[in-house]
Amino acid sequence: MANEFVARSLDEVRFWSRIMKEHSLFLKLGFRCEDTQLINEANQFYSVFESIENRANAFTVETDPHTIVRFNEEVHNAASHIWVFKRKVLGLILRCQLPGANNFPLLVDHVSREANYFRNRLTELNTGRLEPLPDAIIDENVFFLRIMADHAKFISHLLDPSERKLVDQANNFSHDFDQLLFQARDLESMRPQSQTTPLLDQFLDQNRVSVKALRDFKKTARDLIDACRVKSIIHPLLADHVFREAERFLHIIDMFETSLTGRPVSTLHSMFED
Repeated sequence: MANEFVARSLDEVRFWSRIMKEHSLFLKLGFRCEDTQLINEANQFYSVFESIENRANAFTVETDPHTIVRFNEEVHNAASHIWVFKRKVLGLILRCQLPGANNFPLLVDHVSREANYFRNRLTELNTGRLEPLPDAIIDENVFFLRIMADHAKFISHLLDPSERKLVDQANNFSHDFDQLLFQARDLESMRPQSQTTPLLDQFLDQNRVSVKALRDFKKTARDLIDACRVKSIIHPLLADHVFREAERFLHIIDMFETSLTGRPVSTLHSMFED
């Protein structure tokens, strides 16, 4: 159990610290040149999470669990601070105090939700109070389906309007994931009666199909952007960033499927590899 705690903690921190680091960069790129204080704060958060990422990569599953508990507490503190920063930025945008800046309000809200998710995961790990499987399946899917729906909207709005075919594809994904999110919230409001194995199994299967399709679309978009074959204002790192989050969601769905049914999933990839 101690090794599992260490492995799960390091997996979460390695993945999400990189995400938080990249959020700092994306927010900085969206600020105006005169927003020097916000730019400096973003740079500081970039350094903080880069350091956390490097330290997490230096630990192994053999690391003393007490060391990881203390590390998780430190990372939780950093995640809480970047959450506060993101909410501050959102407030400035919504009060029209950053006219001309290029961070969408929904994007800032989106990255703050991810920071909150990260710190909640660290709390769950340190306290050992993980959700029962049926609750975790619904809650994780509600969270990630909204993330995927947001990604589709961001891609649509950051592609050049002349990329009509890709914009249409992104809009179709946005609609698809909005519908999946509504279905997930219906299942959520029907619990605990809705938490039967057949319903949850179908829920995971249906979501997997759509997430795979979106993952493949993101990979294509990333490769086109890297090769300068598509017109957009999407940073290449952002294209890879959203691709990695879709991959993460697929891994989680596959792990839930295995835990729920006991059947191995052919596409299963361990989230806890060293």
